[in-house]
Amino acid sequence: MTVLKLRILFDHVMFGPGKAELLAQIAEQGSISAAGRHMGMSYKRAWMLVEEMNHAFRAPLVNSARGGAGGGGAQLTPEGAEVLRRYKAVIEAAMSAAAEDLTALEGMLRPKGE
Repeated sequence: MTVLKLRILFDHVMFGPGKAELLAQIAEQGSISAAGRHMGMSYKRAWMLVEEMNHAFRAPLVNSARGGAGGGGAQLTPEGAEVLRRYKAVIEAAMSAAAEDLTALEGMLRPKGE
């Protein structure tokens, strides 16, 4: 199976598969720390990436509440969900546009184990 991974370099911000996966995991897990654990990422690294994304976009992508007796948690903001949706759309469009060339390149590969 061929997978296309894109990293988008804007003027001063980079957004790619790692940040997209972190957003997806936050949406699924309801927690930045749980999302990081799921990805094999340290709590500190996950928080740093969330802070970086929240600072880079006009509106925060993730809202979080501190833990404690009532528990904490995190969720995507509407903007975070939109960024994730649009990033996935870019990947799908790129895969569709590149399908013929990707198939040709895959056909040029040496068979596995050879």
